[in-house]
Amino acid sequence: MDLSGVISISGKPGLFKVVAQSKNNIIVESLIDNKRIPAYSTDRISALEDISIYTYEEDVPLKEVYISLAKKEDCGAGPSHKDSLNKLTSYLEEILPNYDQDRVYPSDIKKLFQWYNILHKAGLITLEEEKEAETEEVKEK
Repeated sequence: MDLSGVISISGKPGLFKVVAQSKNNIIVESLIDNKRIPAYSTDRISALEDISIYTYEEDVPLKEVYISLAKKEDCGAGPSHKDSLNKLTSYLEEILPNYDQDRVYPSDIKKLFQWYNILHKAGLITLEEEKEAETEEVKEK
């Protein structure tokens, strides 16, 4: 699962893939409808690689949460972000039992599952790359 180049832009729905960059902006492509739009330096942009979930010990990167979700779902679609909050919360507790319930807001939980399903529809949810990376590390040692 490669989240490099996948970003979220505050105020715009969905996730985007960085296509090109220029001096004043970057060109991004929506993972939902494949439309290309410019994102300017004034937009609040967050890379999915940099996002993590609060836990009681230390923060867990979003990629690790999505890997455990993909393992639970066998790389299938996760629960809908429109499901009840109780269902989503209990599902998150199965995946990440020690998440900080005070600092992870309900909107964050819904966004977590919404983004996972967008990535799944775009074909970016895979576990094969993780297995290949592990075997390459073993070969290097």
